[in-house]
Amino acid sequence: MNYLVTGCSRGVGLEICKVLLEQNHCVYGIARSYTDEFKALEKRYADKLFFKSVDLADLENIRKIIFKDFVPNQVCLHGYVNNAALAYDDIVTNMNLERLQNMYAVNVFAPMMMTKYVIRNMLYHHTRGSILHISSISVHTGYKGLAMYASSKGALEAFSKDTAREWGELGIRSNVVVPGFMETAMSATLSTEQKERIYKRTSMKAATSIRSVAETVAFLLSDKAESITGVELRVDNGTI
Repeated sequence: MNYLVTGCSRGVGLEICKVLLEQNHCVYGIARSYTDEFKALEKRYADKLFFKSVDLADLENIRKIIFKDFVPNQVCLHGYVNNAALAYDDIVTNMNLERLQNMYAVNVFAPMMMTKYVIRNMLYHHTRGSILHISSISVHTGYKGLAMYASSKGALEAFSKDTAREWGELGIRSNVVVPGFMETAMSATLSTEQKERIYKRTSMKAATSIRSVAETVAFLLSDKAESITGVELRVDNGTI
């Protein structure tokens, strides 16, 4: 199977690539930075893992850069994982329009455009494919300073549910994985005290396992989940 994964160079995106490669799939990875961790993985799976550096905020060129130069129609896509995201943490009264627009470009508009071309690829190849968006527990459980970020992920969840309804008859599924708080580069700026407050809101009093999130993504992409579409699946250590 061929899978397109954004935000592939670190954190949960890198772990998703690892799980898919371990299952003998081919992965086409997109990220802004070409990290040493990704390069090491690339050496291990030279014939299965491919990379392109892309700024997803460049919405006008998504079709050319990705779907003509990197994964043209000759590549039959079986799935797409939208993992790339920008964080914007601040309280509402400090909202900055430029930062908000930039975050929405990457978190909402880019995956919507990507989904458009992924579905076209699946239709071209008559593929019963799977689309998977990575959301955030902040959509479902409020956190101070995350209103803008959560709103972008909430928009994505609505988009996924309606995409599932729109294309399910042709065997194209769309789902969302909602991870809890994970120890990633995006959360590295939080203090120990802030992290402890988050952990206390979980049943398991710990950070969500990145591996668990990646394994869940792989399951939803697979035929084992052929009857699952239009859902938001929480992998969050029981966050309340």
